[in-house]
Amino acid sequence: QVQLVESGGGLVQAGDSLTLSCKASGRTFSSLAMGWFRQAPGKEREFVAVISKSGDSTYYKRSVKGRFTISRDNAKNTVYLQLNSLEPEDTAVYYCAAYSGIMIPTPSSISDYDYWGQGTQVTVSS
Repeated sequence: QVQLVESGGGLVQAGDSLTLSCKASGRTFSSLAMGWFRQAPGKEREFVAVISKSGDSTYYKRSVKGRFTISRDNAKNTVYLQLNSLEPEDTAVYYCAAYSGIMIPTPSSISDYDYWGQGTQVTVSS
């Protein structure tokens, strides 16, 4: 079993930056690919970014590429999502998720993931 705890959300203005963190426990962190998803009010949860187990491969949703950066520190059992140039459209609850399988280096489908955090709210005002 893997426990995931996100932090770092908040209320910011358009153009500001935030760094989200997700600390994992319960399993060897380097055996997990880690993803970030988000869910805006009235919308379905969507993929944002993923990083491979070793951290050597990343993949982003097109609309955030160049603005968001995913990274991980396997020594700290933590994955990060740096959010720059935030836009009101980025307002959502952000969730981290863990993939424990071996077949997909950078999974991007909700159904691929085995474990989820409780989410952290990001609100961007215009």
